[in-house]
Amino acid sequence: MSHNDLHQNFIGGKWMPSVSQASFENRNPANTDDVIGHFPDSQIEDINQAVAAATTAFHQWRLVPAPKRAELIFRAAERLTDRKADYARAMTREMGKVLTEAAGDVQEAIDMSYYMAGEGRRQFGQTTPAELPNKFAMSVRQPLGVCGLISPWNFPMAIPSWKIMPALVCGNTVVLKPAPETPLSAAHLVKILEDVGVPPGVVNMVHGGADIGAALTRHSGVQVISFTGSNTTGRLVAQACAPDFRRCHLEMGGKNAIIVMDDANLELAIDGAVWGGFGTSGQRCTAASRVIVHQKVYKAFLEGFTERTRRLRVGDGQDPSVQVGPLVRLSQMEKVLSYIRIGMDEGAKRLIGGRRLESGAYAKGFFVEPTIFGDVDPNMRIAQEEIFGPVSAVIPCDDLAQAIAIANRVSYGLSAAIYTQDINKAFTAMRDLHTGIFYVNASTIGAEVHLPFGGVKATGNGHREAGQAALDFFSEWKSIYVDFSGKLQRAQIDRE
Repeated sequence: MSHNDLHQNFIGGKWMPSVSQASFENRNPANTDDVIGHFPDSQIEDINQAVAAATTAFHQWRLVPAPKRAELIFRAAERLTDRKADYARAMTREMGKVLTEAAGDVQEAIDMSYYMAGEGRRQFGQTTPAELPNKFAMSVRQPLGVCGLISPWNFPMAIPSWKIMPALVCGNTVVLKPAPETPLSAAHLVKILEDVGVPPGVVNMVHGGADIGAALTRHSGVQVISFTGSNTTGRLVAQACAPDFRRCHLEMGGKNAIIVMDDANLELAIDGAVWGGFGTSGQRCTAASRVIVHQKVYKAFLEGFTERTRRLRVGDGQDPSVQVGPLVRLSQMEKVLSYIRIGMDEGAKRLIGGRRLESGAYAKGFFVEPTIFGDVDPNMRIAQEEIFGPVSAVIPCDDLAQAIAIANRVSYGLSAAIYTQDINKAFTAMRDLHTGIFYVNASTIGAEVHLPFGGVKATGNGHREAGQAALDFFSEWKSIYVDFSGKLQRAQIDRE
């Protein structure tokens, strides 16, 4: 193993191995012969060291003026911009998503960094008249302390940036535990923050698996946890935080629907269904894994959707002509294939795809054909459960009311979309779809960093990422009253 292949944790401003000296491999999901590097297989002691470093650093970092903190984040955005192409190539190699999407992932980190840099001068509170004379009232944001951040593999630079940048600009310190499938992209982001001069201990990163994430969630020195991942793990995070009343933000699954009405621009709707269903190989929490189509255009839509999907090129995302990359790991591929079998057993009509690609150039990767099921019953498991792969379930409907009812009849509530030329239908759906994100004449993916990101029901626990909402999560309000009357004023008691 060469020195360049061996990566380290980042604790207290220093790159260091795990206390155990153990490591795990990071391999390319398009070609498992390609070893990207070895990363620390960390222990609870590594988490303890990182939290201790973050705790020490917090005392000084919270006193750095917010505009000064923001200047470092702005410089990070500029460095990310300079290195965008290199980081995109590295991300494709370790995660599998195609190069253009990987570049978009890095761009989202750039966007979030620029946005949060601006918030250094905009952490506005309220000033308000007091109800008594010679008294002044205001509110200010205060940092929380050490933030534990647990990020997933599907957006390995964007999502860490969603968590790190608002946490830092609010004056918190952080311990990041990135997904073991995509540790290099997270390390690139942390290295940028080191390079621009973020003080030692303000940003820490500990690599490892679920046990390390669990140790971070249980650590009493961590004031807040921000987690993106599965519902099963999210429930464990909430349970770990509840006994100490520590706050947690959970961003979990989705079973997102595109509604295609009979007056839709069908070509545009097909574009949205292909992009929403098979972009990132369906490995997005906002993926359009259900398409609910009006009976009048159902046959024409299916023909166009299957024809467009048949033309998609599957392969190594490093090839610029490829449109759909591999799944991230063996177990993810097996899960997707098992859901395809479930769909067939349930009686859904497999129109295209459904098989693993494993000959020739596909032999050493985790490739599954983009798959479409037609005539899906809304109660089938493939229409209810998150598959997180290139599988789309097409469901017929009779009218808008039925489409909305079908779309809402799942446990998740992240994103939804409608394709229609009727403004009344668009606004009705906008109001009645129970989701945190909604699109009109666009697919279910494509959120922008200046608006809140998150969902309802089993998708989240009420918090949001991005935009102003991120500041609300990573800070808390302090209300301040200044009485300059020189006498005791007892608020409501002394009012006549």
